[in-house]
Amino acid sequence: MRRRKGKGKGIYILPNLLTSVSLFSGFYAIVATIDKKFTYAAIAIFVSSIFDMLDGRVARMTGSTSRFGVEYDSLSDVIAFGVAPGLLVYIWALKGYGRFGWLAAFLYVACGALRLARFNIQAEGMQKNQFLGLPIPAAATTIAGSVLFSSWLGDWGIDLKSIFMPIMIYILAFLMVSDVRYASFKNIAFFKGRPFRSTVAAILLLVVIFIEPEVTLFGLTFMYLLSGPVYTLIARKKIFLENANRSKDMLIDQGDHL
Repeated sequence: MRRRKGKGKGIYILPNLLTSVSLFSGFYAIVATIDKKFTYAAIAIFVSSIFDMLDGRVARMTGSTSRFGVEYDSLSDVIAFGVAPGLLVYIWALKGYGRFGWLAAFLYVACGALRLARFNIQAEGMQKNQFLGLPIPAAATTIAGSVLFSSWLGDWGIDLKSIFMPIMIYILAFLMVSDVRYASFKNIAFFKGRPFRSTVAAILLLVVIFIEPEVTLFGLTFMYLLSGPVYTLIARKKIFLENANRSKDMLIDQGDHL
């Protein structure tokens, strides 16, 4: 009985340990931002997002999900994907705008916290296949990807900072608290029960990323950012057409009865 109890404790520690690594990476991103090592800060945010994804998956695989783990993960996310990228985007791109700049950064952090709170109070089954609003890790990696892409552009990155980011920060804040639907990738049929194909897909993705990581990471995060509005518009158009066809059929039926 003692061995089983110890083993159970070890299983529950593992997801929380991964969450702690994610939190550590987020904290390091804050330190690197203060030291004006913006590229290191952006990389740390990407590392944090990887461990944030792993802790939930490991918890589900080992059956070690707990209320404590959920709360700890949310608090970690506020720091790693809210405060860290908010401070990064402010010092890197928005500081020159004065009050407008730090208020924009605060809006991002506040909307991220609201997004996490809404996620926690919703039923678990509601966001298995889709997320309601842009997930805060995706918003954070979009900022981090913009930093890396700007460093790749060199002198051209100045325009990206001064024009692109003030607009982008408001878009990210709005999308996090919106009703726009995003894919969650939690239960993709392609990966379930197919470890060999999953491994090959992961290797191919890493190869593509390492060809030109600054460009690829920015492209992937930006495509995911756009995927939500595109999917939502298509879904709403489909619903509108179905309702229109249903109304048309009802009018035809009424005409036949007359």
